[in-house]
Amino acid sequence: MRKSLKQSLLITLTGASLACLGTLPLAAATAPAVTQAAQPGAQTLEQRADALLARMTLAEKVGQLSQIGPNSLGAGYEPETLIRKGLVGSVLWTIDTDLINKYQKMAVEETRLGIPILFGFDVIHGYKTTFPVPLAMASSWDPELLRRASQVAAAESLASGINWTFTPMVDIARDARWGRMVEGAGEDPYLGRAMARAQVLGFQGPALGAPGGILCSVKHFAGYGAADGGRDYDSCYLSEVELQNVYLPPFQAAIDAGCGAVMSAYMTLNDVPASGNAHMLREVLRQQMGFKGFVISDSYSVLALTGHGYSSDEADAARKALTAGVNMDMGSETYIRNVEALVQSGKLDPRVVDEMVREVLLVKLRMGLFERPYGNTADKAKILGDPAHRALAREAACKSMVLLRNEGALLPLSNGLKRIAVIGPLADSREDIKGPWTAENDVAVSVLDGLRHALPGVQFDYAVGGDMQRAYPMPWEAREGKPAPAIMDAPTMQAEQAKAVEAAKASELVIMVLGERANMCGEAASSSTLALDGNQQALLEAVVATGKPVVLVLLNGRPLDITWASAHVPAILEAWFPGSEGGNAVADILTGKANPGGKLTVTWPRSAGQCPLYYNHNATQAREDEPFFTSRYANTSSLPLYPFGHGLSYTSFSYSGLSLDQTQIAPDGSLSVSVDVTNTGKVAGDEVVQLYIHQRHGSIVRPVRELKGFERITLAPGQTRKVTFRLGPDELGYWSPLTGRREVEATDFDVWVGGDCRADAHAALAVR
Repeated sequence: MRKSLKQSLLITLTGASLACLGTLPLAAATAPAVTQAAQPGAQTLEQRADALLARMTLAEKVGQLSQIGPNSLGAGYEPETLIRKGLVGSVLWTIDTDLINKYQKMAVEETRLGIPILFGFDVIHGYKTTFPVPLAMASSWDPELLRRASQVAAAESLASGINWTFTPMVDIARDARWGRMVEGAGEDPYLGRAMARAQVLGFQGPALGAPGGILCSVKHFAGYGAADGGRDYDSCYLSEVELQNVYLPPFQAAIDAGCGAVMSAYMTLNDVPASGNAHMLREVLRQQMGFKGFVISDSYSVLALTGHGYSSDEADAARKALTAGVNMDMGSETYIRNVEALVQSGKLDPRVVDEMVREVLLVKLRMGLFERPYGNTADKAKILGDPAHRALAREAACKSMVLLRNEGALLPLSNGLKRIAVIGPLADSREDIKGPWTAENDVAVSVLDGLRHALPGVQFDYAVGGDMQRAYPMPWEAREGKPAPAIMDAPTMQAEQAKAVEAAKASELVIMVLGERANMCGEAASSSTLALDGNQQALLEAVVATGKPVVLVLLNGRPLDITWASAHVPAILEAWFPGSEGGNAVADILTGKANPGGKLTVTWPRSAGQCPLYYNHNATQAREDEPFFTSRYANTSSLPLYPFGHGLSYTSFSYSGLSLDQTQIAPDGSLSVSVDVTNTGKVAGDEVVQLYIHQRHGSIVRPVRELKGFERITLAPGQTRKVTFRLGPDELGYWSPLTGRREVEATDFDVWVGGDCRADAHAALAVR
């Protein structure tokens, strides 16, 4: 397992630095020891929390606000020593089930108060069973599928002792250069809301403490996806209008679904570090949005307040973060080293400490952690080995893939093929296909594996063709003195490219598997270019030049510059990082066993020079292609390569009979929008029906189009289905900077329904 920045920073600390709906039954492996203070009795959860708080020493309180790693921090400060003293609220970055159970037993049975520990891990898209990355799962436009996948991930996590995941990431991402785009749902706040809710209900269940659920941390609060230049960790500048209408709605959906924790971000927002921003963490998060859980910092972001130039030293950082509303310090031990002295010197009000501790205790009580501290670790092997989990991963991968291009109906593959060349540095990778952020090592299926399984009678000629690698090592690898990954030298790369061309010439058809390695996107993996890295572009052009039909399969976590391919390669399948069953799913799509139905949740740029690029922009005084105006470049089209919502199928669909049950409503009214969707092709297929609106005029300018409804449906050949959406104040309204609240203006609206953001089935609506 690759080490994360969090893990590596933790294990290098020295002693001197320290002063839903779930239905999976997960019974406790062993009977927990419940302390007297935590006994349910007739007390409310609030009363139980207050009773515990009243018995705690200041040191024990600070412990509940501290998350440490599993490794020794120096003589006298080993994790076991700290835990036995009741000085640890949470442990992160261990998936050693025996160690987790050992630590939890110490906390529950050997400490004065018996407060159980939270064990956190980045379970981003699966624990052992690796599902498609979140951007891919969002491309399924199927929240229920995502809920089911998250439920499986929760079950596997809990069986391993993990009771807390740092998921979902709901940051809106409009800039494909930003590496962490892969962890979210894309650029749209409406779709982001639906996916955020699905993940919380999948991981936690219908309520925090539901059987089989684990604690969620929605992240990164807030605006992290708007980093300058798409550079991870860089500053963000957002207006209140953007925050309220674009970046906060997915957080609100996660909060409304019951998420128990929120993670603050690394960056500064409008010049205030997110982990020291009292306005955002207290006024916006807790008061405006009604959040009732606790806030965890991102790794080292409390200590980083000094690096930002916001705090004079680490004691000042601890004071500012805690006062701002950051309950728990992830990894930096800044609270452990400084909070007691701050209180004793009068620089920090002890009531702030009590407030922060109480919120942590309440979450642990709401989780039922005192009654069920151990998860279901006795059944770990059975749960992690459940074949139904792999079957769901394969289904999710198939539904997540987006067919970008299919000229001449090259796909699905012909049954008569005898010899296929499979080419590319990712074609036989069983690691990169899983993408970033994996937990327990799982054996994945490569694309080449999947094709061989699906087409046993075909001769496959495999050629790696070349190589690509990131230019700099991961930060946590650099700390350990590791260099950047070694890339194939130029002579070898040329030789491999020549072998690939020869394999293509000898074949009837070529399947090229190109894109990014898993470490080339995600955290600390922003990119200045979207070009195919290494020799991939040259390799692609050389193979296409053979004249053989080419299918391009992309493995990646963001849009890439495939402008040349879009004009020269007849079939392009965006497979994203599809996970454990990725190779089988790719084969299912290419052979027609599964019909692609995924749709883009990000606007696909022609080049990095267009970034940030998103469909729901405002109009200006100059227009290029109504209604999709984008400020014109002098040297290229300003339109995207592929629009938001785009995705092809092996069948075709038509839309007709768009109707509104009311054409005029009051500002607080609602109406139904209906449309008939028909499968006009010869095979069954899925279509994602999308509804968009536009406020024509009003007190401020609104985007040219906004997604306000969607539904993924399956239709047999010739079948027609009426799809109905509801439009009301939630969809028609927006947060107004003129009034400081949500408004529905009395004005005229356009309503469109179709298969992507260019939908042309139109109706008009008047709000009076």
